[in-house]
Amino acid sequence: MADNSYSNVRIIQLAALLLLALTAGVFWGTWFTLTRSIDEFSAAEFIHIGKVIIANVGNPMKVIMPGTILFVALCLFFANRQDKLRFYFTLTSLALVIIALLITLIVEVPIDNQIKTWTAATVPPDWKNLRSTWATYHFLRTFVSLASLVAFGTAILWRVEDST
Repeated sequence: MADNSYSNVRIIQLAALLLLALTAGVFWGTWFTLTRSIDEFSAAEFIHIGKVIIANVGNPMKVIMPGTILFVALCLFFANRQDKLRFYFTLTSLALVIIALLITLIVEVPIDNQIKTWTAATVPPDWKNLRSTWATYHFLRTFVSLASLVAFGTAILWRVEDST
């Protein structure tokens, strides 16, 4: 690749890495600070915390996650031109971040949308089951996103040794 083309690829890789780190960071931070002790919160505390977190991360993640997928997909295109191992690590990263998005859209967001309508007086009788489902899938989403970050980091740090 020409030097300018190589520089452009590196900029795209940096953007993808930053977005992956932000995605994994949001999930890790929530898991590390909230989800591990979520069973200790009363219904009122859980509803309040849930609404605040949803308000804080909902809109930014609507941009960050698709941006992450776009930039990792661009890196996959360029990795295919470099070497197969880099390609497969990038493909793994892309697949994992898509899985994290699917968990978000199929499980987490529908539960979040329910939580947004609750009050302490109107909390449904099965709220603990919903909380448990949310926590289980959040755990899975967190570690899938971290694995995506590791796979992508491996892809961009991978060096093909010269045979000379």
